[in-house]
Amino acid sequence: MSTSPTEIFTVAIDEETQARRLDKALADALEDISRARIKVLIEAGQVTLRESGATILDPSAKVKPGQSYQLSVPPAADPTPQGEDIPLDVVFEDDDLIVINKPAGLVVHPAPGHAGGTLVNALIAHCGDTLSGIGGVKRPGIVHRLDKDTSGLLVVAKNDATHQGLSDQFGVHSIERVYYAICWRAPRPRQGTVDEPIGRSRHNRQKMAILTSGGREAVTHYAVKELYGPPHAPFASMIECRLQTGRTHQIRVHMTHIGHALIGDPVYGRGKAVGGLTPEARAAVKGFGRQALHAGILGFDHPISGDPLKFKSKLPNDMKALARILAEPSP
Repeated sequence: MSTSPTEIFTVAIDEETQARRLDKALADALEDISRARIKVLIEAGQVTLRESGATILDPSAKVKPGQSYQLSVPPAADPTPQGEDIPLDVVFEDDDLIVINKPAGLVVHPAPGHAGGTLVNALIAHCGDTLSGIGGVKRPGIVHRLDKDTSGLLVVAKNDATHQGLSDQFGVHSIERVYYAICWRAPRPRQGTVDEPIGRSRHNRQKMAILTSGGREAVTHYAVKELYGPPHAPFASMIECRLQTGRTHQIRVHMTHIGHALIGDPVYGRGKAVGGLTPEARAAVKGFGRQALHAGILGFDHPISGDPLKFKSKLPNDMKALARILAEPSP
């Protein structure tokens, strides 16, 4: 093994490799490095096109004959986050993966402003050194994420084979992910699909937005489950959202786009309050300190055994209380 701080690999693209995704072409040429890890390295800016020196950040970019790519692989590093004794609601666990019911308010992985007290810190304490390293030193085992203030089900990989298998299922959209959102008013029709591309907002880099060009495919299937207020003009509704894709803030952006922002959403839901609420309901909405969103169903095939797995999580108490108050009739 090389003792240099970083290993450099060069991959030339030939006629047989052309038109493949960049991450797949590199993984096929470098058999000792998994495709999942290569994807992470590409997104981290570790791949350049030798002919121009340009950094390539898109793992799905199509390669062409005559091109050659340089991949820089930093040396393996021990996870820098420290284990912390943070309680975990473990729904399922075996030697390969763990499914967590994440509470609202818990950040998934360390990031600026959240160096500790995260789900990763809790997982390191719970799982020791068994977590997959593909996610990098800050995100061991993390295959997907939930926003800090979104509650619900999340799966974490304990080894690289499981991480790769789960990543592949997320990549082909075969993971079943069902969320429950309490939104303002209710869409018509009561069941439908929002198919609008999402990307970083060009006006506010802290937000995501519907983009007419340059966005990534984003598809959300929704169905209204409960109406709050008069049936002909409800002031709020419980909406089941099934993700076909999983973009950052997807449900929050899509529901806002069709005029039904999530109650409590501090980024996309401001100024969306409507009339018709009882004083109790108005106070409950005002005091609801997060977006009303819960990941309630998570289903996938076990990456090692192949067994189908499906997990369900009931609404957390804060959303139950909000729904109960919203459902109370006006005096």
